[in-house]
Amino acid sequence: MKARVTTGIRDLDNLFGGLFVGDNVIWYDDAGSLADVFYLNLIRSSLQDEAPLIYVSFDRSLKNLIEKLGPLAQSPALTIIDCFTYGKGNGADIFADYHKQIPENWPGTLLTVKQPHHMEAVAKTFYEHHGRLDGTVRFIFESLTGMQELWGGEEQLVNFYVRTCPRLYDLNTIAYWLIEKEAHSGKLRARINQIAQVVVDLAVQRGKTSLRIIKAENRTPDRLNQPLPYFSKETSIRFSPEDQSTGKTDLGTRLRSLRTQAQLSQTELAKRVGVTPSSISQIESGLIYPSLPALFRMAEVFSVNMGTFFQTPDDPPPVVFRQTDMQAAAPPEMAASGTHYWRLPQMETRGRHTPGIIEIPPRTTLSTHFYQGKGDEIGYLIEGELVMTYQGKSHDVAAGDFVFFDDGWPSAWENPGEKTARLLWLVTARP
Repeated sequence: MKARVTTGIRDLDNLFGGLFVGDNVIWYDDAGSLADVFYLNLIRSSLQDEAPLIYVSFDRSLKNLIEKLGPLAQSPALTIIDCFTYGKGNGADIFADYHKQIPENWPGTLLTVKQPHHMEAVAKTFYEHHGRLDGTVRFIFESLTGMQELWGGEEQLVNFYVRTCPRLYDLNTIAYWLIEKEAHSGKLRARINQIAQVVVDLAVQRGKTSLRIIKAENRTPDRLNQPLPYFSKETSIRFSPEDQSTGKTDLGTRLRSLRTQAQLSQTELAKRVGVTPSSISQIESGLIYPSLPALFRMAEVFSVNMGTFFQTPDDPPPVVFRQTDMQAAAPPEMAASGTHYWRLPQMETRGRHTPGIIEIPPRTTLSTHFYQGKGDEIGYLIEGELVMTYQGKSHDVAAGDFVFFDDGWPSAWENPGEKTARLLWLVTARP
């Protein structure tokens, strides 16, 4: 029997016995984003153990992927194989130029496949790199659906998959394969399921997320092929009894809380989501459910996982927060300047905004503030230097300085220095 490895989610390990070295795990995603929390947990647990992990990306641009991974992207155990830039990205300058922005001292490894339309070129890249690594290597393939779109059909995808899975098994790896369920025929899914060691189906119906274990080779789950309701908040997963409700009122209360913390009116949120203010009001009042696309857009606005809307406060809060728990959440105007905002969503507390780390690149000016809401704001400059424009006056801020104000907000920030300025920021909302 091969050795066991954790999924990074204790409850999931308990459900079907964890992972065996050699497992190919298929994740069928009913909505296109449900699998994120599961593969991010595998990545986090692997990199915390300094186990090598190879992320093969067909669907995300390099910039999008690095921001999605957040601090996880800073691990020397991570390898990104970029099949997007010259695949779906068609070699466009906007994608190719981003490679030049990766610092030379970036601790991870970046490999770019120049001919991702040829499956042999993709396979050669990750097999050759695998040969240079030690230990049990983890793979994330995002995604089988993206491969099929690039390679022109199901038959080509199946040919690649049926050759690759057995080889990865014999090489003692663990591989996650992501696939959009509705984008493929039943025949293809049957052939894929036959070869994989573990098959998991993720679905969302009437606002409730569920997981169903279709196959778990050499394991005997108690509830095979039964929907298991679960709740997710950022990278946390909690499975719940079937009779636990995630009704309209809970969703509406959670939406109102997130909207209030983000200092958005119902009208402002409606505009960003693409619905009417009346719809937001009715959702918050528990009168209607949002559509699935609207729910996804709300999650993007608040930079949270969709399962956050259905989370209940039963679990005791953590007291230690890891760097790998942080997530990127820079608003568009900040991200466009190269400014990063890392936040700890698990540290949300009643009446207090989530604390975050803000990174402003050298020689960069922001013509806006990080937040524009009512509350006391406290900042601590960890390193670098900044110039803050507040109430028409410029204030120099050096490393080790604190910033505090309770009236209005700065109109501009400037990093005049030669290195990135890192700022710890906290807003305490007023009652």
